[in-house]
Order: sequence, then structure tokens, then C-alpha cells
Amino acid sequence: MILLTLIAAYSNSWQGPFVFDDPPAIAAAAAAGRTDGLLATLTSPADAGETTSGRPLLLLSLMLNHALSGEQVWSYHALNTLLHALAGLTLFGLIRRALARAMPGVSGTPAAARNAGRALSIAAATTAVWVLHPLQTAAVTYIVQRAESLAALFLLLTLYSFARSTDSATPLRWKIFSVAACALGMGAKETMVAAPLLVLLYDRTFVSGSLAHAWRANKPYYLGLAASWLVLAALVASTGGRGGTAGFDAAISPWHYFLTQCEAVLHYLRLAAWPHPLVFDYGTSVVRSASEVLLPALVLVGLGVAVAWGVRRRTAWGFLGCVFFLLLAPSSSVVPIASQTIAEHRIYLALAAPVALAVAALYTFLGRFFVPAIIVLAAAEMVLTHARNNDYASERQLWADTVAKRPENARAHHNLGLVEMKDARFDAAVPRFETALRRDPASVESHYNLGLCLVRLGRGAEAVSHYERALVLRPRHVETHNNLGSALLALGRTNEAITHYEQALAAAPDFAEAHSNLADALLRTGETEQALRHSRAAVRLQPDFAEAHFNAGNACAEAGRFQEARGHFETALRLAPADARAHNNLGNVLVQLGAADQAITHYERALGLAPDFSDPRRNLALVLLQQGRLAAAEPHLEFLARANPADAQIAAALRQVRMELRR
Repeated sequence: MILLTLIAAYSNSWQGPFVFDDPPAIAAAAAAGRTDGLLATLTSPADAGETTSGRPLLLLSLMLNHALSGEQVWSYHALNTLLHALAGLTLFGLIRRALARAMPGVSGTPAAARNAGRALSIAAATTAVWVLHPLQTAAVTYIVQRAESLAALFLLLTLYSFARSTDSATPLRWKIFSVAACALGMGAKETMVAAPLLVLLYDRTFVSGSLAHAWRANKPYYLGLAASWLVLAALVASTGGRGGTAGFDAAISPWHYFLTQCEAVLHYLRLAAWPHPLVFDYGTSVVRSASEVLLPALVLVGLGVAVAWGVRRRTAWGFLGCVFFLLLAPSSSVVPIASQTIAEHRIYLALAAPVALAVAALYTFLGRFFVPAIIVLAAAEMVLTHARNNDYASERQLWADTVAKRPENARAHHNLGLVEMKDARFDAAVPRFETALRRDPASVESHYNLGLCLVRLGRGAEAVSHYERALVLRPRHVETHNNLGSALLALGRTNEAITHYEQALAAAPDFAEAHSNLADALLRTGETEQALRHSRAAVRLQPDFAEAHFNAGNACAEAGRFQEARGHFETALRLAPADARAHNNLGNVLVQLGAADQAITHYERALGLAPDFSDPRRNLALVLLQQGRLAAAEPHLEFLARANPADAQIAAALRQVRMELRR
């Protein structure tokens, strides 16, 4: 029944698109799958800062999905749902065994049977509430956050295997499996750091009775678990602070992050009890003063004291409280995570602790109404989870929901702007980026993307100011240098454009687009040989770049290398058949090569693609005149004369044609 309701709750999530951190993670998995060596396959770039960085188990799972369905989302969601289900079933087995130890009875007696029934009921109810809770969508529906469910599954397997070893005829086998699960889990997410401590706490609470006895009875086993920390340490070291987004070198101070987590932990507990509103991205805001979180801090201190007392007394609720805080400690204490200071997926496994306490309380106080109450609660959760999954149906819907719930989140406005850009709704994207900049004036990405939109809307002068601001914030941002160069070129500020193209190439010598754009700018200043050199570099670096071939064709034509120019224009048209400019310029080259009839064909194609494009019409009219085809040239000359009455050459040609045709 748990599995069936879980499938029903997530049945509408399997077509949800890749969002936010998903695309770079999938790209990393695809790239890893193309490498030759196993070590390279399992290791993300050390400076990537991606979700997969330093998490080879997560990377392997995404590689499996990519091999199975490529860029189709269904297999990614299917595996996320499966991992969540497996974690739930393992949690069920662990709780049932823990409760069986906490409620002993003589085998075969009515008391033992009642206790077994209680353990089964509480374990099943806890699992149902946990797997169906809408708060879990942050780790299940959001594909790349399967890092949480993967780590949770292996942590639960570590605990479950130890629990099995305590009453098994072959305990060594289960302990070996437990150590292996712990070591593997370290490759899923850093939250696995708590696993050895949780096993020791479980042993003390439910098995051995004291830490000393637990250590003496299972010393080799605990040494094996502790050795898995070495695996985690090596993986963490390989990430370089997750690209500067996590660790004590991150942009946020440990003190400010700690203050923020005082608020965050209580927020997680509130969402556990009342999961509304659920927010996809909380942004990067931090609490700056202790006075802002004085009450939450006092509440947490009180909870901590109560949990410490419960642990000292070896109570089950004390164990659960300690589980909650230990599981949240890696991400919600003093180690800053600058990329997102609050995130709902972080409570994924820790949620089991308050859920288990709540279910146990309901079992105690509701009596025979317990089962109906759990059924109603699980059904409500299933409906809420299904509804929350609808928010993941599209990027637009997800970010619009986030903006509505966290209007102060600059990144949410920025990402909604990116969605508008992707749909070519540049006029709608501009206010999104402007709002993002009001909330975060130092966002290079918002200045850059706002510049892109303004260029597309014909507001080049405004775009220049935003590109320049982005470069003040990040002077070596090559894309900004390149696009600022293009904006300046369009405004006729050619020399300034050349300077920025050169700066882009100084930072990224293999940047094909900058080479191509620089060739275009140099050609306008008459530096033909330099333009040839850069256009050839662009084509060499990116042979399938149509614009590079177009600019190379222009440079070759200017240098009088018409046959070479013809090849570049033809390649440009093979790559971009609807480029009217390439048709026109190829026509010009064909005229120089004595192939006027072929030139006429390309001029006509250019006009078919862009009827208001005057250059091919003018060129077509002049070629027709040269061929003596006056009647064919006349309508084109008339069109040009109406469009530009001041064009003396066209006016003279039209008078001459009319005079000849009247004879």
C-alpha cells in the first residue's frame, strides 16, 4: 500500500523538465560517459562546483540514466522515485527492528505478539507519512537532488545492516555489508559523514547500553565505519570547496551562516508539521544580526537540552532528536553553503525523526482511531504531494511559483527572466532582470543577460551600460567582452569593439565567436589581412559555426580571394540556409567569378527570405541591367527608387531603362 500510494503521489512528476542545476549535472554525466578511463569517468572536474562534483555515486546514477534515455526525462524521474521507495522500505525495516528491541517481550506470549503488532503499525505508519510528505518533493521531483535520497538510502542500509547483525546467525556478513554501504554512501553526499556516529548511537541506545560496551563489542566494525571518512575526506578535497560555493572559504562567514540556520532549522520543523508554502529556491540571503534570530536560537537551545537529556537516558525519542540534529549538522550548522542558505531537500532523511515522534504520539493517544487517522493523514499528503509536483511541470511555472513565494529572491527573478529569454519573450525578460538587479546589484549574470535582451530589443546603448557594469564586477568575463564588442560595433564604435574582442581573446584564445566577430570589426577598418587571420582561426576552432564562415567569406572577398570566399559562403549556407546575407554576398562573389546566372539565383533567394533587404535587390537589378534584361530589372529599380528617392544611381538607371523600353 505504501508503494502504491507513493506511485500515485508522484505519477504526475515523470514528465517534469530538467530545471536549475539539472542540465549541468546531466552534461557532466554525459561527458563522463564519453571518457576512456574509469577514474576519469567517476570524477567530476575539481573546480566545477557542480552538484555532481565529488559525488561519484550520484554521477554514476546520472550516467546510467543518460545511457538509458539520453535527454528524455522519464528515466531520471523513475530512478528518483525508485530510490525514494527503497529508502522508505529500508526505513520501515529499521524502525520495526528498533521498536522490537525497545518493546521486548517473551517470545510466544501475548505481550510479545502485541509488541510486534505495535512495532509493525508504528513502522508502517511512519514510513507512509515520511514517503508521502510533500516536503520530500524537493529531493524526489528535483532530479539532481537525488544526492539526498541516495545518501539516505545508503545511510539507512548502514544502520539496517547493523541492526540485522545484532540478531543474525551470521553477524559478520551483515557488518561487512554495513561497512560497504557506508563507504559507498560517502560517494553520494557529504551528509553521510553522520553515518558512523548514528550507528554508534543506535548501538548504545538499543543494543549495548553504553558507548564503552558498544566499542568493546564491535571495535573492528567501528574502525571500518570510521575508515569510510577517509573516502569522504578525499572526495571533499577533490572539489576545491565545491567551486568556492561551500566551506569556510565561501563568500558567507560561518557566523552569519550559523545565525541563518537557527531560523532555517525551525523553518524545516514548521514545514514538517504544516508543509506550506513550499519553496523551490530560497536564494542566498543571510541573517546579519543575532538579535534577528534570538527566539529561534533559544528554542533550539531548549530542544538541544531536551535531546541531550533523552540521549543520556537512552530513550528512543532522545535517539530520534539526536538523529535529526546530526543529519542536519553538515548543511545546517557553521559550514557555509553560499549557493543556497536554506533548502528544503536538506531535511529529507532528517524528516523521519519528527515524523516518527509524531506517529508514536498519535499511536499512544488515539488508540483505535490511530489507523483511520493515519489513513486520512497519508491521503492528504498524497494529494498535497501530487499538487506540489504540478509546480514542477515547467520551468516557467516553477520559477513563477518561487517568485510569488519569495519575491525578495533575486535569483528567482533572474531565472524566470532566463525562461522568458528562452521563449524569445525579451520584453518580458527585461523587467525580471531589472528586478533581480534591484535586489542584487552585484549580479554579473543579471547585468549580462539584461544586456542580451536589450540588444535584441534594439536598445543597444542601454545594453552597453549593463555590459560595462558586468565587466566592472568581473573584468575577465569573456562572454561579456564579446557581446559588448558586438553592441559597440552595432553603434558604430568599431575601435572600442575591437578592444573588447581582443580582451576576450586574451582571456580565452580559443573563443571562436570572438575571433569571428573581431574579423568582422577589423574588416570594417580596412585591416583585411588581420581579418583573414582571425576568421580562419574561428573556422578552424569551430568548423560548424555558420557566422564564422560568413565573416571568413567576407574577408576573403575583400582580399580578392573569390574562390575561397565562395567556399566559405556555401558552407555558411549549408549550415544556415535561411541566411539572406550569405545568399547576397555569395551572389556578389559569383558575379566576380563570371557566374552571373548563379548569382541571380542567390539574389532571388535572399529576397525571398528578406523582401525588405535592399542589397540583394540592388545587386540583382544591376546584374540584370548588365545582361540587358531591362524589363526584368525595371520593377526592382522602381522598388528601390520608392524606398530611397535620394539614391541618384538608381534614379538614373530607372530613367535609362524606361527610355530604352519606350523605344
